[in-house]
Amino acid sequence: MSALVNIDAQRIPVALSHQPYEVVIGGEGLRGVGKELRRAGLKEGIKVLVVSNADVAEPYGDLCLQSLRESGYRPTLLVIEAGEDQKTPVSVALIHDAAYEAKLERGSLMVALGGGVVGDMTGFAAATWLRGISVVQLPTTLLAMVDAAIGGKTGVNHPGGKNLIGAFHQPRLVLIDPSTLNTLPEREFRAGMAEVIKYGVIGDSALFQLLEGIQELNTPSQLHQDLLEKILERSALAKSRVVSSDEREGGLRAILNYGHTFGHVVETLCGYGTWLHGEAVAIGMVAVGELAVLRQSWNRDDANRQKSLIAKAGLPIAWPKLDPEEVLYTLQGDKKVKDGKLRFVIPTGIGNVEIKNDVSREEIRKCLSELS
Repeated sequence: MSALVNIDAQRIPVALSHQPYEVVIGGEGLRGVGKELRRAGLKEGIKVLVVSNADVAEPYGDLCLQSLRESGYRPTLLVIEAGEDQKTPVSVALIHDAAYEAKLERGSLMVALGGGVVGDMTGFAAATWLRGISVVQLPTTLLAMVDAAIGGKTGVNHPGGKNLIGAFHQPRLVLIDPSTLNTLPEREFRAGMAEVIKYGVIGDSALFQLLEGIQELNTPSQLHQDLLEKILERSALAKSRVVSSDEREGGLRAILNYGHTFGHVVETLCGYGTWLHGEAVAIGMVAVGELAVLRQSWNRDDANRQKSLIAKAGLPIAWPKLDPEEVLYTLQGDKKVKDGKLRFVIPTGIGNVEIKNDVSREEIRKCLSELS
């Protein structure tokens, strides 16, 4: 499987005060992962546990391991199940077991080669092994490239809600090889596009307009490489700017949860795996767009533009049949509840949002009624 031929990489800094790092897009791709680790200051000769899933390890595992060995690292590959329903403490324990067998030390490294689920679990395992060792993210899905791999949020699901168990643990490097999207199933690519659209709504109206002007958004093959890399770059820049200013979600970073509050409810009540994360976020964006119209925060035209773009990307827009009281109960258990109040990221226009802690249960009931 060939990686990118172009050796010119886009380097986006995530300027954290404690541990800054780079998001590298393109370059030699997975063929150059060993060189990029050296550039990031990871010492030659250390033990590396590469965690992946079968669908990714088959085309890319050997390429990654070869690059690591050529640069003097000592890698071991662990293949795990990676569906959303596998994102549990039990799966993290498998990574811990592999770390023990490989005799990883405090100076060792874990590498997440895969999508957001692999990245979240590997990051959490690294955060909790020997009280924290380094992790590098090699995302192979669009969703992971533009969102999950950047920012240091790691964790697993609890039966009561998504990502309730986790830790902040920043990577030493995020390396994005766009060519890995060529083997990504179309549904997974569409799911990632939901997060790209999110960035347009929360702070990049030019990105939103760019997406509106593209005829087809369903697969990477329909996008010219330059356009795809531009989408990746703008999305990574948007995420890095927010993370750099608010590493642990004390304020501004909460805007990245746009669409996620309702989206996590959809995932929890419909069952993990029924909807892909990006699909649930798409439904959540439509839902919070309707809530914003009801609150007169933005106009119907903007809500319709958002809904149309989501639909053009092949994403679901219909709210599922859920008991409103179960929705409210699940919302109350979401980790974004603050002081018992429901917190939503509310759009005020394409490219602008506000964080609101005053959304009432009655407003949500009315919103759900409008969506049904």
